[in-house]
Amino acid sequence: MNLSIVIPLKDEAESLPELCAWIERVVNEQQLSYEIILVDDGSTDDSWKVIKELRSANSNIKGIRFQRNYGKSAALNEGFKAALGEVVITMDADLQDSPDEIPELYKMITADGFDLVSGWKKVRYDNTLTKNIPSKLFNAATRKMSGIYLHDFNCGLKAYNGRVVKSIEVYGEMHRYIPVLAKWAGFRNIGEKVVEHRKRKYGVTKFGWDRFVNGFLDLATITFVGKFGKRPMHFFGLWGSLFFLLGFGISAYLVIAKLVDFNFSITNRPTFFIALVAMVIGTQLFLAGFIGELISRSSSERNFYLIGEKAGIE
Repeated sequence: MNLSIVIPLKDEAESLPELCAWIERVVNEQQLSYEIILVDDGSTDDSWKVIKELRSANSNIKGIRFQRNYGKSAALNEGFKAALGEVVITMDADLQDSPDEIPELYKMITADGFDLVSGWKKVRYDNTLTKNIPSKLFNAATRKMSGIYLHDFNCGLKAYNGRVVKSIEVYGEMHRYIPVLAKWAGFRNIGEKVVEHRKRKYGVTKFGWDRFVNGFLDLATITFVGKFGKRPMHFFGLWGSLFFLLGFGISAYLVIAKLVDFNFSITNRPTFFIALVAMVIGTQLFLAGFIGELISRSSSERNFYLIGEKAGIE
């Protein structure tokens, strides 16, 4: 199969028929074999009913419905698992991403050799105060910490070589950092394309201010996990050793000073308590490293989601 289009959604029943018809027209013009995977992330409207109706009219449309809302990362992760295409494209279901971008994104993966191409909504129609300014700050921080120079990490319109989506796992709220996950997985040919951003036609946005706070926390998490996820002792052991040696050195100084001058008091000096706290912290960090090593070698079930129904997916 040439192309898999993965679309996470929540309460987007109005936009789905128009979106799927638009996608069908574009990919048929390109004569591509394709599938559209619609992942219903716990919608409370008629989204799943619409998906089943679309599926009955077009067997290339497939659906996954979560039993409850798990979030966009979970929806993308399940969509990636089900995708069969050599190229995988993701887009939002609210019609703010244009399917007319699909042919060029497909070409950048297949002909130009990119592993991942991220869309850049250079001209946006969002509220400047609540979305544009925080988004610029978020992207600047992510570029600095990840070393990946993209303008819009959080753009839902992205294209992937099929190997990329099978090599990463997206959990929590890590969908913002899929390029970073891909880089840590060894896929470094990451590109960018200016894409059209359209005004929302139906419904309202599902994201609030909390996504920016969570975004920066997730950035710290993914930076740490990417560097030390498989070797936590290299981080905790290093800092634990430094703190312990600092405390031990101060303690040794106090003991030597006491041996030289028996009138020298140890326990009523601030340096004694600094040494004690430093040694305790060092020991705790060292133990955290050991525990982290044990956890990193154990199996993980963080990507287990309860799926209520599937349509067209075994």
